[in-house]
This record gives sequence, C-alpha cells and structure tokens, in this order.
Amino acid sequence: MSKAAPTKTAAAPAVSHVREKNIELALSSITKQFGDGSIMRLGSNTRMKVEVLSTGSLAIDLALGVGGLPKGRIVEIYGPESSGKTTFCLSVIAEAQKKGGLAAFIDVEHALDPKYARVVGVNLDDLLVSQPDSGEDALNIMETLIRSNSIDVIVLDSVAALITKAELDGQMGDMTMGSQARLMSQAMRRLTAVVSKTNCVCIFTNQIREKIGVMFGSPETTSGGRALKFFSSIRIDIRRKDQIKTPEGKVIG
Repeated sequence: MSKAAPTKTAAAPAVSHVREKNIELALSSITKQFGDGSIMRLGSNTRMKVEVLSTGSLAIDLALGVGGLPKGRIVEIYGPESSGKTTFCLSVIAEAQKKGGLAAFIDVEHALDPKYARVVGVNLDDLLVSQPDSGEDALNIMETLIRSNSIDVIVLDSVAALITKAELDGQMGDMTMGSQARLMSQAMRRLTAVVSKTNCVCIFTNQIREKIGVMFGSPETTSGGRALKFFSSIRIDIRRKDQIKTPEGKVIG
C-alpha cells in the first residue's frame, strides 16, 4: 500500500501575511480618521507616558507611588467634615501655579476663603473661581474649561453639595431620588475622555455618608452614586487624626 502524500502547510504564512496587511490598513484608516495616538501597539516604542503633578506633600507623593497626581486622570478626595480636603486641593493648585500652570476652582459649597487660599500658597490673580447655583451649571462650566485645553488642574468642591435643577426648582421636602447620582454618571461619561486628551488633573472632593441598616462592615459611603468611584484613577481618604498642640496646650494644627 502506498503511503499518503504529506500535507502541505505553506499556506499558513500567506494567510498570516494577508491578516497583517489588513490590520495595518485598518490602523492607518483609524489614525487618519481619529488622529495620532488613537490606536497603537502596546509593545511599540511609542509608550504612553503619564505625567504627574505634585500634591505639595512629599509623604503623599511617595505614598501614591508615582510622585503625585497623574495628569489626564480623575481624582476623588473624600473624608469627614473639616478633615483637610479643600486644603489639600489648594496645595495641589499652588504646586501647579509654581510650574506656570493655570488652575480653576468650582466652589459649589460657596465657602472658599481667599485669605486662607493665599496662606496655603495660591496665587489668587491666576486662579479661576466659579460659584454656580446648580449641579448642571457646575459640571457644564467644568467641561467647558477642560475643553479649552488651557487648564492644568481643576477642582470641584464638592460633589455632596451638587444640587440638580429639578431639586432646585422644586419645593423643600420634594423627593428627587437618584437625581444627583444620574447627574454624576452622565458627567463622568462626558468628562473622562476630554480630561485624558487635555492632560488636565480633574479633582472632585466628596463627603462621607452612612448607609442605613448596615450590620456588618463599614457603613460609610460617599455621595453621588458609584460613577465617580469607577472613573477615578486615584481615591484619597483624608481624615483628621489628632490635634497638634504646643506644650502650653494651644492648638496650632
């Protein structure tokens, strides 16, 4: 009985070559349509370098592992009341201004103290400040400033103070279940891409709330739903541990 002829496998490289050619054409088309950097090979020489902005605290910069807050990312700063969240944000703004950057502060709480900001090191002449009435206005102003591609760091203080127009136009005591969470969810979807493209540090401060009926685990949560948690590259929990006193008992920090 004659032996069967060996199977030829020479066609495989040809198919691979065709696939490679097709993918190169697709990559070229995507780059032409959406711009350079819209798609790339992760192992190529063109690496995605993420720059950082110092927080003004060496200890925090080291703890973050990259030397500061990454540019082009969303950051959430949360914690109890009077724990130093706004002070931390003002310190970041001061560091950005030292490097010639432009900063903006969306004061939803209407509680920014210019004198204290100057003490922290902020140059008030180069700080853009807005005090919008509604959450929609605050986030629209934020998006417009980021899209200008001229802002290095922008702060919204705070998510907990955002009030939707529906809630603002209603009566005291009206139920507007989930309106704040829906607003933040839409804002995150709109902001995440533009923040990355403009290389802006986008900081949201938030407050802690307690969930009702929790028997096990921590009852603490943050307001505004889960969207901000999901889209934030870094979440920093800031808490006041203890008071700093002089030997005479005077509180100095």
